[in-house]
Amino acid sequence: MIGHKNVIGIITMSLLIFIIAACNSSSQDVYEELSKTEITDNSSEVDDLSNVLRKSNDESEYNNGDESEKENTYSTIERNDSNEIVKDANMIMTIGDTKVDVSWEDNDSVRELKELAAKNLLIEMSMYGGFEQVGSIGQSLSRNDKQTTTEPGDIVLYSGNQLVVFYGSNSWSYTRLGKINLSDEELEKLLGNGDVTITLSME
Repeated sequence: MIGHKNVIGIITMSLLIFIIAACNSSSQDVYEELSKTEITDNSSEVDDLSNVLRKSNDESEYNNGDESEKENTYSTIERNDSNEIVKDANMIMTIGDTKVDVSWEDNDSVRELKELAAKNLLIEMSMYGGFEQVGSIGQSLSRNDKQTTTEPGDIVLYSGNQLVVFYGSNSWSYTRLGKINLSDEELEKLLGNGDVTITLSME
């Protein structure tokens, strides 16, 4: 027969084993719950961070688009303003240090010349034939050449890229640009005594 003390010992041992097993099970459950919570919380933080980064990128792209649009708008305004200034401003011719009054033609050649004059166009002229000064513009302009007999003071475009100013007369195919409003004597004195420098500017 099993003794009274042995029975009590067996029961006590069984209870201890049960309690230990229960504690282990509870600890495991708690650990698993904590792990799930941590993962869920981390996932939430990752999602929140992703949303913030995505929003930041979207705002950056939007702002960059706005800036690009503003720059394009400002550039268009500047170009339009520049064209209006060239169109409305008066082109000034200076021969050496002397400003001369010029009546300019209304044609494409003069309009293109004004665009060059907006940056101050310097033309080195040379005497030719005893009746004109001629110099390279540096690039070709639109031309509408017609057979012309020039007079003192006439300003013409020759060969699309040469500026010619007359203090005498000649017959050739030119595109008219304008006329200097000076007397023959004043033109002879200004243009007939050696090579000159002509400056075209806007004001």
